[in-house]
Amino acid sequence: MRPGEIYLAKFPFGDAPGMKLRPVLALTGPVGSVPEVLVAYISSVIPVQLLPSDLLLDPASPEFRLTNLKTASALRLHKLATIHCSILARYLGVVGQRTEGVVASKLRSLLKL
Repeated sequence: MRPGEIYLAKFPFGDAPGMKLRPVLALTGPVGSVPEVLVAYISSVIPVQLLPSDLLLDPASPEFRLTNLKTASALRLHKLATIHCSILARYLGVVGQRTEGVVASKLRSLLKL
């Protein structure tokens, strides 16, 4: 597992107990002796107003085919979770180099790094 890869994984709900299987973007490789990974939430529900921390994964982009997502999606970089590698259900695809650069820039801005 490497940063930039997309997986289906159980992602925690923000406002209620429980988890839902959804696409996530790996932001780190496995960390620690109990391997965990930092991931960002991907949703096929595109908000009317994208936040500065959102990134549209658009089928019109040449890089979109690498993701193996079925439809346009919003990468929500303010919705992060550290999850155990064992709850990654399956590999989907990757984001392209251009998208990786945008993700890095948005994370630096969001986290004020």
